[in-house]
Amino acid sequence: MLKIKDLHASVEGKEILRGINLEVKAGEVHAIMGPNGSGKSTLASVIAGKEEFEVTQGSVELYGEDLEEVSPEGRAHKGLFLSFQYPIEIPGVSVTNFIKTAINESRKANGLEDMPAKDMLKMIREKSELLEIDRKFLSRSLNEGFSGGEKKRNEVFQMAMLEPKVAILDETDSGLDIDALRIVANGVNKLKSKDNAVILITHYQRLLEYIVPDFVHVLHNGKIVKSGGKDLALQLEEKGYDWLKQETAV
Repeated sequence: MLKIKDLHASVEGKEILRGINLEVKAGEVHAIMGPNGSGKSTLASVIAGKEEFEVTQGSVELYGEDLEEVSPEGRAHKGLFLSFQYPIEIPGVSVTNFIKTAINESRKANGLEDMPAKDMLKMIREKSELLEIDRKFLSRSLNEGFSGGEKKRNEVFQMAMLEPKVAILDETDSGLDIDALRIVANGVNKLKSKDNAVILITHYQRLLEYIVPDFVHVLHNGKIVKSGGKDLALQLEEKGYDWLKQETAV
């Protein structure tokens, strides 16, 4: 599904990713962990195609297609989804109108007609109920005045509506209280299937108590220095990242 080969990337001439290799298959959940500055969010941004990051070596492939020349919008239309660590506000554009536009633009890019209004409203109703979202929330301007939890819940709502093949959740747990974390995590769990994949980027193990990963990868200094199962996240919680730095230095 998603294959990353020897990926090196830099921003403003500074190398941040130094040879990432990662394969994500359909039905899998991968957690990317690591201390601040290790390259986690950069990896997410490079996969999504953000133009401020320069890929200097290696590749990102989706279903065997090299994405190097594909724009961020094109990648989204092909089934990649990135939830932002700091979602932007768009005053005057409601959550509902934003998602309608996003869905129809994606359909247009794939040679389909706009989704009929009746089908759109049915889908919005089903997905908002799935994520325990109040219908009044959907008429508010996108992210304007939203709490941290509301912003993250809205990101997961967009994911639910767009039904991506690969969803990258960049620190979705940041700023969430326990109740909001549970609701968001339950939504992600309900959206998982054998046909899609999820990449979770997080500092902490607590999110992984709700969304159990198949694989955990630890980034340090732009490289994956250790991979394992969910037990690796528990070890990191107990021993911290300094333990891993010492171990990999031996």
